[in-house]
Amino acid sequence: MTEFTIIIEDAGTNFAAYAPDVPGCVAAADTVEEVTALLREAIAQHIELLREMGEEIPVPSSHSAVIQVAS
Repeated sequence: MTEFTIIIEDAGTNFAAYAPDVPGCVAAADTVEEVTALLREAIAQHIELLREMGEEIPVPSSHSAVIQVAS
């Protein structure tokens, strides 16, 4: 199993997510749980299509961190 970093953003009326290491894979949904599940499915389908086409599979290289800044 491969782990990809995903970014989830509050878009005001919904949540949007993308994977920096898998260009073009995005999802939007009403909840964080739903957008996460949709993006997981999108990435899996994208990788399956790349394999079928004989294309290179993306290698996870992105990382994320949460930092604190005085406000």
